[in-house]
Amino acid sequence: MMVSMQSKAFAMVLALGLVAGCSSTGEMPEDGTYDSDSSTVDQEGGSTVYGGDDGSGISSEQMTEEERRRAREEAEQGEEAAMRKITTFYFDFDTAEIKSESRDVLVAHAEYLSNNPNQDVRLEGHADERGSKEYNLALGERRANAVQRFLVINGVSRDQIETVSYGEEKPAVMGSGESVWSQNRRVEMIFE
Repeated sequence: MMVSMQSKAFAMVLALGLVAGCSSTGEMPEDGTYDSDSSTVDQEGGSTVYGGDDGSGISSEQMTEEERRRAREEAEQGEEAAMRKITTFYFDFDTAEIKSESRDVLVAHAEYLSNNPNQDVRLEGHADERGSKEYNLALGERRANAVQRFLVINGVSRDQIETVSYGEEKPAVMGSGESVWSQNRRVEMIFE
């Protein structure tokens, strides 16, 4: 439950930061200059990021191809690390089909696990309270197995993955109603 709340909080902060970072008034300050942390694009298409009051900065034209490649790799690794912080995957009512918005995150987990063969993971399948206990145990198992199949197809060894179903026995949120049930229909990824 705590992981789910943390994941949601992280996603909200990330979304707010994206919105705030993308907003712009398009107005130039009265003195005709920008703050020291702004970036500009010259007429040839290169960009310069200024790092301080002394006007020093880094120009993309001055970067070597190797430095650009390294910077891209570091950015991709940062994105993958951020995606791997998401460890709870939600499902629609009465289905074990992985949602499209979960696929990129699961691919990032698969890459991590395939690159770290000594890392094991437990997939815990859950269901909401509707249906019999037996049906919900089977549904939780189908959901955990669906995530397992996705990871295996993307390069993870079956030996690294354990699946377990709790059905409706360990709800993330107590109560009834769609907002509660939608949070209980999930698979949690627990790294061991």
